[in-house]
Amino acid sequence: MAAITRLISLIRQECRRPIPPSINALAEELLARYGEAVKAILFYGSCFRNGDVDGGIIDLYLLVDKYTHAYRRPFHVFLNVILPPNVFYLEIPYKEDIIRTKYTVFSFKDFEQGTSREWFHSYLWGRLAQPMGIVYTADAQDTDRIYAAMANSVITLITRVLPSMPPQFTSRELWRKGLELTYSSELRAERQNKLVTLFDFAPRYYEQLTHMAMEMIPFPVAEKSEKKASETAYMASIPARIRFANRVAWNIRRVQGKMLSFLRLLKGMFTFDAGLDYILWKIERHSGVTVQIDPRLKRIPVVGAGILLWRLYRRGAFR
Repeated sequence: MAAITRLISLIRQECRRPIPPSINALAEELLARYGEAVKAILFYGSCFRNGDVDGGIIDLYLLVDKYTHAYRRPFHVFLNVILPPNVFYLEIPYKEDIIRTKYTVFSFKDFEQGTSREWFHSYLWGRLAQPMGIVYTADAQDTDRIYAAMANSVITLITRVLPSMPPQFTSRELWRKGLELTYSSELRAERQNKLVTLFDFAPRYYEQLTHMAMEMIPFPVAEKSEKKASETAYMASIPARIRFANRVAWNIRRVQGKMLSFLRLLKGMFTFDAGLDYILWKIERHSGVTVQIDPRLKRIPVVGAGILLWRLYRRGAFR
């Protein structure tokens, strides 16, 4: 069996978790809204990892065939084309409760490009290297394409992170560094201790994932014979010039990514109802930082968002 096939098989196995009925209810609502444009619906983020879908906001990816097919408003098409993705909020009644989702819209083309080794920024390949669930796909071929994109994300992430590692490292250290680099390349509110817990949600899976992916990395990497706390240790021989170029690339990603994150948050003013309130809630939930904003600024959301983000940055809500 080819190395990539084994990697995809491992990812399939890890991601095949039962989908809670409430997530299926959200998927049905999205299918009703977007119809035949929908190619897949994916479930990811903290609710997927810990299995707790009560009370939080569920993260979903909505993959569509074409933006022009998915949207009725040309303005939404324009926003999704110039700066993907578009992010929307949806809540629906479910039994005696309300379930909420923040769903992110990508075309399948943009989704696959963003997980490839040719894509510079880590926005997608940093996320898709982590497990997620497939709630819906239009056909089996689309399912195969999603798992292939996830495998490409793993290879891309490890390839981009290895030159930042010391010559000897463990899987845990590799993934922590990878998450640290990708998180610091966006306006993320989560704190450093979360980087450890992400690995600890599925340590055996990440150990196996690293072992398999190393066969496809364009650097000489060897496993050490001894074990460290049941973790495999690796040794990589990477030239100094590649390490230097890698540092430069990650510095560029940090600047580029924070600018793109800021623009995406501003764009949320046009895709979210009460967009400023949502940003305030999200930042407070992840960082504990609370900021009050003049209600008058909510009437001018772009200006209000700029002032809000600057105040949050000054108070340490973003890294």
